[in-house]
Amino acid sequence: MSIGTPLVGRIVAVSIRHSLIVLLAALAATAAALVYLAQNFAMTAETSQLISPTLDWRKRGIEFDKAFPQLQNLTMVVVDGATPELADDGAKRLAAALQQRPDLFHNVRQPDGGRFFERNGLLLLPTEDVRSVTDSLIKVQPLLSALAADPSLAGAMKMLNVILLGIEGGDVKLKDIEPQLKALTATFEKALAREPAFFSWRTLVAGDSPDMHDTRRLILVQPEMDYSQLQPGRGASDAIRAIARSLDLDAAHGVTVRLTGQVPLADEEFGSLADDAGLITIAMMAAVLGILWLAVRSKRIVIAVLCTTLIGLVLTAAIGLLAVGRFNLISVAFIPLFVGLGVDFSIQFSVRALAERLVQPSLEAALAATGAAIGKALALSAAAIGVGFFAFLPTSFLGVAELGTVAGLGMIVAFALTIVLLPAFLILLRAPQAGMKEVGFTMLAPIDELVHRHRRAVLVTALAAAIAATALLPFARFDYNPLNLKSPRVESMTTLLDMQHDRNWSLDSINILVPSLADAAPLMQKLAELPEVSRVVSLQSFVPENQKEKLVLIGDAVDVVAPVLDVEPAPPPTDADLQQRLGATAISLRQAAEHGPDPAAAASARRMADVLDRLKAATPEVRAAAATAVVTPTRIMLDQVRAELKARPISLENLPGELIADWTAVDGRARLLVLPKDDHDDASLRRFARAVQSVAPDATGWPISTAASGESIVHAFLQAGAYSFLAITVLLVAVLRRMRDVVLTMVPVMLSGLLTFGTCAAFDLPLNFTNIIALPLLFGVGVAFNIYFVLAWRAGETAMLQSSLMRAVVFSAMTTATAFGALWLSSHPGTASMGRLLMISLGWELLVTLLFRPALLAQPAARAISIPSSRPEPSVARRSGGTLSRQ
Repeated sequence: MSIGTPLVGRIVAVSIRHSLIVLLAALAATAAALVYLAQNFAMTAETSQLISPTLDWRKRGIEFDKAFPQLQNLTMVVVDGATPELADDGAKRLAAALQQRPDLFHNVRQPDGGRFFERNGLLLLPTEDVRSVTDSLIKVQPLLSALAADPSLAGAMKMLNVILLGIEGGDVKLKDIEPQLKALTATFEKALAREPAFFSWRTLVAGDSPDMHDTRRLILVQPEMDYSQLQPGRGASDAIRAIARSLDLDAAHGVTVRLTGQVPLADEEFGSLADDAGLITIAMMAAVLGILWLAVRSKRIVIAVLCTTLIGLVLTAAIGLLAVGRFNLISVAFIPLFVGLGVDFSIQFSVRALAERLVQPSLEAALAATGAAIGKALALSAAAIGVGFFAFLPTSFLGVAELGTVAGLGMIVAFALTIVLLPAFLILLRAPQAGMKEVGFTMLAPIDELVHRHRRAVLVTALAAAIAATALLPFARFDYNPLNLKSPRVESMTTLLDMQHDRNWSLDSINILVPSLADAAPLMQKLAELPEVSRVVSLQSFVPENQKEKLVLIGDAVDVVAPVLDVEPAPPPTDADLQQRLGATAISLRQAAEHGPDPAAAASARRMADVLDRLKAATPEVRAAAATAVVTPTRIMLDQVRAELKARPISLENLPGELIADWTAVDGRARLLVLPKDDHDDASLRRFARAVQSVAPDATGWPISTAASGESIVHAFLQAGAYSFLAITVLLVAVLRRMRDVVLTMVPVMLSGLLTFGTCAAFDLPLNFTNIIALPLLFGVGVAFNIYFVLAWRAGETAMLQSSLMRAVVFSAMTTATAFGALWLSSHPGTASMGRLLMISLGWELLVTLLFRPALLAQPAARAISIPSSRPEPSVARRSGGTLSRQ
């Protein structure tokens, strides 16, 4: 059925005659929609479902996920310790506690810990490192013997006394133990100051300051996910933090626990969006209400528009849910799309009704005249925008395809309510009232005259701007890295950024599946030769080389060290015993300092003696804190040495089953992990991905999927843009029946689009996964505005800037711009970028509306046309004696 102007006018007339019935029917439909939503609402936060699984790179990713399901949806628990001992102990205890909660965690493992690595860690080191470690163990055998016999602070002081006796006998120099003296002194001084105090025997033995590799441990957790929640993994993450607190894994005890990885990154992104929701909503509502009132200057009309929009939003949500089954993280964007375009329809109708009220004898006549006058424009705009949204259906970007479905249906709802429910509301509220003196923008008359007088100059300037913007298009870019869209202040992102400085871990790795481990060697060699690759890991990497030589070295250490560790420790000393031992050690230190030839070492000994005297005189609680700082790492260090000395030959056959499962699928296929040499910027990651794929085309992983998903999304929008442009053009040709008018409708849309993208290129404002969703709204607004103006021009309107149509368009654009520009206030970079893009685009749209479009339509339209057009509106272009006259 063709939508003719008289038909829309008749619909409006029926609505206002039966306004109460219309309102009751609308309320009944809204109530039914709310019931349906309450009973059937479903939403998934699973981002993997946003892109079609039929794409090649998605197929490879899905295949890898099926082969190694335990590696998907991981939370990385990062345990940092003040000392290596505290990091090891904290990670071990936390992993054990998490394994006791299978209801929350499907899988818990330590990629660099557990019994296998505790016992065989030395074998996995290079031979020279093994030699260095075992030599050090043999050298400190007396220290280990003393500590094993009495692993207390009193025992440590007793051991120090023995060493000081050696200094007196000339066997040891005071300078040799100066580092140990300084470390113990610093620890005790912190305990005396009631500050957290930590000590490390391992650091003293190694002789070097610990680096990140020594004090950081990781736990990989696969949590239970609840996709009905906006943050599916939040419950499990909260449980990890609560368990860590219950184990005293906090800064006060020398351990910090942070979460990052796929699950926390996604959850905290949604959380950061929710945190700003209140501020953004208030700003958005204030902008909408304020500009709506400026547009219509009537509280009653504002109420009518808002009620119509709210009812339409509920109906669209219910119809959309019925159509797509459940919402996703992108399809819920139908809310701002509907509000922006639905409010535009209502403003167009309301402002035209204000203009008609100036010349019509009654409110009913004014509303019926409004429907007859702009019904065609509204219908054509709704149809064109709806077709544009439906053009996303064939694309591979399923998230936006579902958004197109819901938003397209929303345009039908918005148009229907604008011509049925809004007039009923206006009648029941008795708005607009007669008496408003002016509806159009008479103040823009000088600009209107200027544009007409310099029409050619305006058009030439617009052409030059379009050429300049087109020249800038090659510099426009798409930011493929979704991490750039996340808030840098949330824990998951700060932890991830911190991890990027750790050379031993990289989240930017690539996985490759090979038929078997035997087939892996040639490919591993090719990959290792790539300059972009740092190393390649497979199951074979956990079978050390030169095992015989390393086991001999470890055996030598076992012969010397193992017997002294296998002793029954002395019972814990009393506080009085500890005080006596501290005093005795202080005396020995001063005696050694008096005879020490090295002034610096002697000063260190005297300083420690003074600290020990203060510690002896302190409260028992202070001494207990000092004892804990020394005893805890002593116990941990002794247990680690005992485990390291139990190393046994390693083969593929005796590797732990959990480790084998992480590297070999149940069907025998083997996994290769390729790590980048440089992953500090997006360009290097893309080079890394291309290099690996040149050798292994079936590779998958974060660097590959990130680039491929960006390319898929860009392709989907280009495809949908082409489809929508073609479909809208065909629709306009069918309705307008004149190619010139179609061109006049589409050219301003193209110009504002070029100017928007040119601005983004000039100021290096990239498109991204978030702000690209704003493009359908911008395209829809542009098409609607141009249809309004072209149809008014066909009806004989030439003073565009002074018309009520211009008032409606300007305030509609301002409402959309300020409302959704409020997104710019968000602390979430992606959301803020959407607000920025909307403001830029709508700013250009307003400029095109005020200058270019009036110049383009400055010449009267040819009247040789066979279809009905909207009649000219009551105009304020000519006034006489304060009364309005028709043009």
